[in-house]
Amino acid sequence: MDPLFAYVDPSVMTYTIQAVAGAIIALGAVIGVSWRIMKKKTQKVLKIDENQKKEVEEDVQIIDGDATQTSETHSSEK
Repeated sequence: MDPLFAYVDPSVMTYTIQAVAGAIIALGAVIGVSWRIMKKKTQKVLKIDENQKKEVEEDVQIIDGDATQTSETHSSEK
C-alpha cells in the first residue's frame, strides 16, 4: 500500500482550533446552566432556602422636605 500525503493549509488549522474552542465554551455554558437548574430544583424539593442566613438591607428612600424652595433659600439656611 502506498503512503498517503496530505497538505493541511494553515487556515484550516486556525478554523479547526476556533471550532474546538467554541465547542468547549458552549459545552461549559450548557453544563453551568444545567447545574444551576438542577441545584435550584434540588433546593426546592429539599426545602432549602439559600437566602435564610443573609442580611437584607432596607430600601433607601430619599425624602425631599420641600420641593418648592429655591436654591437661595437652601444656601441661606446653612
